[in-house]
Amino acid sequence: MMDEKLKLPDHYEIEHELREQLSGRPGHQRCVVGHDELLLVLHEVPEVGIPEREAIFFWRRQDGRWLQPGGPGIDELESLLERYACAIDENEEILEETKSTEQVFKILRHAGPLSRSTRNIVQALEQGLAQEPDDKEIRELRDRARELERASELLQADARETLIYWQAEASEEHAKASGRLGDILFKLNLVAGFFLPLVALGGLFGMNLDLPDFVKGMFWWVFFGGLTVGGLLLWYISKDAWKKGD
Repeated sequence: MMDEKLKLPDHYEIEHELREQLSGRPGHQRCVVGHDELLLVLHEVPEVGIPEREAIFFWRRQDGRWLQPGGPGIDELESLLERYACAIDENEEILEETKSTEQVFKILRHAGPLSRSTRNIVQALEQGLAQEPDDKEIRELRDRARELERASELLQADARETLIYWQAEASEEHAKASGRLGDILFKLNLVAGFFLPLVALGGLFGMNLDLPDFVKGMFWWVFFGGLTVGGLLLWYISKDAWKKGD
């Protein structure tokens, strides 16, 4: 059975109005608004293939002071955004150097959660600013989160376009290879057509039949005749093929 109370840092003594809006799980990234307090629920940098998210809580007290898991202030939120930036930069470096489709697909799997997570961070900070529009720290962090949102979207788009480009390149190479194979087969068929009459005549005269005496001495006539017929056939087929190529 799920625990009805969400585990918060021990030094967080949030008001009842905030506590009532929380369940036993942190849920999505958001700003929970109480009577006089705020609670930012943010997520750690997502990992590839892991759907669970580690929540980080930032509490704004009635007196306007921020508390974070490590104590007073909100510098851990800046560190969180820096970790997102590092994750995006690492993927961008890999994308620039890799030649592996599998690696690009892995980057895509990471870029999607990064994009969604940074977008939700921006929305959570916007919700906080709606309640405290004069909070300069949150405004600066909001702007930084917007930059990360944009960077993650570009990473996702670049990875997707890289896969599309490689697919088009592979299709083009396949088409060229098919064309070269077709040319080779055409030349082989021309060679086979050139010798076909000679083979046919050779097979005919090679049968165990009693041939007339005047035929027995015409070997070379038959040989060159077969080559001549084959040459004429080759010329006729090549002429039509060249006309179609033009």
